[in-house]
Amino acid sequence: MKNIVVIGGGIAGMEASAFLAAKGYSVDLIEKNDTLGGRLANWDRLFPTMRRGSEVTEFLAEGVMQEAVKVHLSADIVRVERHHDTFLLVTTQGNELHCDAILLATGYDLFDARRKEEYGYGIYDNVITSADLEQIFSSGRDILTQKGKKPSRVGFVHCVGSRDEKAGHTYCSKVCCVTGVKQAIEVKQQIPDAEIFNFYMDLRMYGMHFEALYKKAQEDFNVQFVRGRLSEAAENLDGSLALKVEDTLAGRPMKINVDLLVLLVGCTPSEGTRKMASLLGLKLGFNGFFKTTDQHTMTNYSDIPGVFFAGTCIGPNTITNAITDARAAATAIDIYLSGNQLANRKMKPHEEFWLYPSH
Repeated sequence: MKNIVVIGGGIAGMEASAFLAAKGYSVDLIEKNDTLGGRLANWDRLFPTMRRGSEVTEFLAEGVMQEAVKVHLSADIVRVERHHDTFLLVTTQGNELHCDAILLATGYDLFDARRKEEYGYGIYDNVITSADLEQIFSSGRDILTQKGKKPSRVGFVHCVGSRDEKAGHTYCSKVCCVTGVKQAIEVKQQIPDAEIFNFYMDLRMYGMHFEALYKKAQEDFNVQFVRGRLSEAAENLDGSLALKVEDTLAGRPMKINVDLLVLLVGCTPSEGTRKMASLLGLKLGFNGFFKTTDQHTMTNYSDIPGVFFAGTCIGPNTITNAITDARAAATAIDIYLSGNQLANRKMKPHEEFWLYPSH
């Protein structure tokens, strides 16, 4: 029986492991944390249907358990050796794993909002991130300011760490816009009298039902959307925040006070992605995520035979697409290990149209 090592126990890693095991392969799933689920485990409700994130985690975990995937928790890879068509991986626990293919599902990290000092995260008490707010929802706690009061005005700032040349991230993180819409509705549900403002560059509601959720936020919950990027946040004596925003639709500067400011942080390449790129000698793209063999036809393939990708290690993505990508990666590995000629197809060399300016 051929063995596959899947590195990363988040959405893509869990689903790919279950599918590969169901196809009859022996699968070792390596997860650096002490539980499976990745960042999904930290999300309370999911856009656009408001399904509990725990329900999706349980669904994915059921597949892993049902197919008897060998799970290694609190484990990481410290060494990789390639021997012809096989690999040897050594974990932090001292286990040696021999395998015929490797699937990298190393996910993403969240942008460190402290890098945007002008927004005041880590400086002002009432500035939090979207991840912090999600933890409040998950815990069942009330949304309160640091002085224990319900905020009467809440501001959401889009594209924090995304589409930002100064931060070094010129790409869109895909999920921030709709996360801001979802969380604005949840705040309004908990505090019906609160005024909610979303400050955005432009709204990218590209997914199924995302536009409907955006309209519902305006029509049913009176969430106000202001097209303009926040230039500065300053703390008032009472702990509230004075925001300076340019309203680009009205063509004028805008000043507004809020009691709570939520920064919608984007996705960045994970530490695990950088580490595995170094251990395996894999290429990273301009954005720091794994570089795939071809942008159109080979997004699950690396330049090393037997090494594959799944999920957000190749770029920001939604839960829906990460699960679909995991199943596609499992199929690609199955075709590769079966010796099917389909696995030998190659794209013609192509000189890429370079999209980014040189520095």
